[in-house]
Amino acid sequence: MKRYGILDNIASPADLRGLSYEALESLCASLRAFLVDSVSRTGGHLASNLGVVELAVALEREFDSARDRIIYDVGHQSYVHKILTGRRDRFDTLRQ
Repeated sequence: MKRYGILDNIASPADLRGLSYEALESLCASLRAFLVDSVSRTGGHLASNLGVVELAVALEREFDSARDRIIYDVGHQSYVHKILTGRRDRFDTLRQ
């Protein structure tokens, strides 16, 4: 299984709250690498998700998505949300 640096240690949005800004930058880079690798294998919407990485990280860090509703204008911008909310291990089933 390929490793994705700091992303490998993120299991929920709560894991984001203690990260420094430098660590968050590293997380965003890891998320982009994971997205490119995953979508190149399964297909899906790459550009729209690459464009919301920092936004999704900020929203998940500042709000409680289990309680606070986060609405994306299209569903294919929600991959980062899915990854950060504990569904990364099932990402290979995307579009199946």
